[in-house]
Amino acid sequence: MVSNQVKNGQVLLAEPFMLDPNFKRAAVLLCEHGEEGSVGFIMNKPLDMQIDALVESFPEFESRVLYGGPVQRDTIHYLHTVGDLLEGSRPVGNGIYWGGDFEKLKFLATSQLIEPKDIRFFVGYSGWSEGQLDDEMTLGSWVVADMHANYLFNMDSGQVWEQAMYNKGDAYTVIANMPEFVSWN
Repeated sequence: MVSNQVKNGQVLLAEPFMLDPNFKRAAVLLCEHGEEGSVGFIMNKPLDMQIDALVESFPEFESRVLYGGPVQRDTIHYLHTVGDLLEGSRPVGNGIYWGGDFEKLKFLATSQLIEPKDIRFFVGYSGWSEGQLDDEMTLGSWVVADMHANYLFNMDSGQVWEQAMYNKGDAYTVIANMPEFVSWN
């Protein structure tokens, strides 16, 4: 059974004391949630590399690469705003698209029809098997938030978790201001 609590295009915010180092204070954009499982990408764990250094055949292109999650860390994925130009893109929500024809993407980059500000690349992804995310939601591991494209394309990735918590209001504002380590209080 698929949970009605979460849906494609929402953000999963790790509860503040999650111990799993892959998801500590992670903000995950959920791109697929269905009967067979769920897929998303961590938006706030940047890697110190550019896509053209990671993929030899990619044209010179100064775009951020992020750690998408612990699953298949030998794969590259991308989220972007140019779904109308990139065949095979899947809409995620709020003007954000997932994937598309990689050869066409390289052409768009070379032709400057897509700019680094319009796309984010990810190494690996975050995945949940059938029912796993629903179980984690029941345990309180995640807080669901609305997605704003600014989280992915215009913000310092280190501030995404805090900002998304803050934007939820009420008690979440207090959580957003909590230090990462309790000893910092």
